[in-house]
Amino acid sequence: MDVVALGESMVTFLPTRPGRLADAPAFDRTIGGAESNVACALAAAGHSVRWVSRVGADGFGDHLTETIGSYGVDVTRVTRDPERPTGVYFRTAADRATAEHEVAYYRAGSAASAMTVDNVDLTAVRAARVLHLSGITAALSGDCLELMRELTAPRPGRPLVSFDVNFRPALWRDADGPRVLLELARRADIVFVGDDEAREAWGLRDGRAVLDALPGPGLVVVKQGPDGAFVAGDATGGAEIAAGAETADGGEATGVPGGTGEGGGTLTRVPAPRVDVVAHVGAGDAFAAGFLSATLRGLPLRDRLRHGHLMAAATLTVPGDLAAPPSRSHADRLTALDDDAWGRLRLGPGWTQAERADEEADTP
Repeated sequence: MDVVALGESMVTFLPTRPGRLADAPAFDRTIGGAESNVACALAAAGHSVRWVSRVGADGFGDHLTETIGSYGVDVTRVTRDPERPTGVYFRTAADRATAEHEVAYYRAGSAASAMTVDNVDLTAVRAARVLHLSGITAALSGDCLELMRELTAPRPGRPLVSFDVNFRPALWRDADGPRVLLELARRADIVFVGDDEAREAWGLRDGRAVLDALPGPGLVVVKQGPDGAFVAGDATGGAEIAAGAETADGGEATGVPGGTGEGGGTLTRVPAPRVDVVAHVGAGDAFAAGFLSATLRGLPLRDRLRHGHLMAAATLTVPGDLAAPPSRSHADRLTALDDDAWGRLRLGPGWTQAERADEEADTP
């Protein structure tokens, strides 16, 4: 597999109209899960992807595996738990950053929280060029944390480990969450973290402080919302997994000047395109998928960030967690824009579908 993603996915219920959860007359059903979101986006972008998890032996478990599998994700290593339910949650349509946003989780004691080193097929998990994990899994249970420590432990032949911090304060029942997330992040090869969650979890006020706190990973990607993102570290980070790729990273970042990271690595910063946002949920997962897709192709650091921004823009312009990504040819054309043209780029609802329609019309 190009990528294996391990983590919990849940059935998500969204109100059919804006307002408080207490006032919602009905809900639409969808799915949500940081790792499965990344898996679906990467599969839709043409990569071979496996999702590993546990779900209940119930209809919601059927819905999750069938929906995720419909994106082309391998779900054969998803285990059914006859004693524990599939997790579900309800959320409002409001942005997470607003006071009106509500989320009600029903995931305590879920099937996924019972993942352990002994009941997960570790061979199948490690059979990938990239293993994608997130801090959410570590918060589910002590057994899940032990599993995360096993998968991030340094060992010969370990796949490249991608780790999205995904700090969710409500999931951590004690004060150890930030410390655990820092421990796991330092053991990864690629780390994704938002500057807002770095402040909340670790009290780090700027990008330089984040880099100083994470000396271990080869690449640290700091997301700054509409202001863009930057990546620091060895510019060849991840090139070892791109064997046979059309383009190899030559070791020198291009695009927006940045500076030098720790250990002589490059620092590359790329602004985000302007986006007419419909909903923010799932954008971080989409960004990680875009960055990893470009990493698998051995693209330069600037292009990896731009592909992350484009995949995020696809999700930002739809109401749910998942969106049809831009075609690879379309994304490559936008990524190749010069800095001025990239700075003028504006993307709104339907931009990926419109481009796909044009490409199909041009096909004999």
